[in-house]
Amino acid sequence: MTTSSLAENFNQYFEIIFAGTADLKEKGYQIRHHVYAEELGWEPVSEDGFETDEYDRYAYSLLLKHKRTGAYAGTVRLIIPPPNAPESKLPFENHFIDSLLPEVKLPCDYNRGAYGEVSRLAVPEDFRRRAGEKKQPFIVNELVGDGAFSEEERRNFPNIAIGLYLSVISFAKMCNHETMFVVVEPRLKKRLERVGLFFEQIGEEKDYHGIRALFCLPRENFESKFNVEMLELYQSLEEQLIKQIKLHPYLVQGE
Repeated sequence: MTTSSLAENFNQYFEIIFAGTADLKEKGYQIRHHVYAEELGWEPVSEDGFETDEYDRYAYSLLLKHKRTGAYAGTVRLIIPPPNAPESKLPFENHFIDSLLPEVKLPCDYNRGAYGEVSRLAVPEDFRRRAGEKKQPFIVNELVGDGAFSEEERRNFPNIAIGLYLSVISFAKMCNHETMFVVVEPRLKKRLERVGLFFEQIGEEKDYHGIRALFCLPRENFESKFNVEMLELYQSLEEQLIKQIKLHPYLVQGE
């Protein structure tokens, strides 16, 4: 019997979608509202059922679609400050700037347009239901449960967040970014290292919806630490995105 690879198995059930239209962006806002506002209570409930903020003006979102049902199994965004709008900040610059470790390279040390922050990764409850994990926007772990999905489908659910991480990293690579920033729980860093994502902690831990810290992933670590199977999944997601995205170079006004 032939065993499917991680990428083959994952791609049997899911596909990555670039949210390049208003309708697709709203699908992501709805997932975020369901998870961050209705379920976790971290953001206020809104009448329109969308969770948005000021960073969405210069953020680019991805969606993971469950092929059989057509349901969206998760979303993530990459916030890229425009080079000609110095007042536009990354979320960590407003909430974690005071926690930075000494001698850390700051956004101002990079060319604007050459970095971004991963944010608002969210997976609906139906795709991550697990005892003890109900107060998390997503999981990177084993899970159990029942419902509308087969056991074979559910075995792929712990890889949803990984698929979203790999996709947003491939998007940053396509944008020719030098680094990316993310605020996560320190324990998540250890879980991500198991799949080859070696984020570097650059900020002290602080209480922000739980204990979190600022991390960065330099370009040289985007894909260099993956094992063969994880690299295959990363490359397959990258191939899907390349077909959907037309990139335009950032130009500072007047150039």
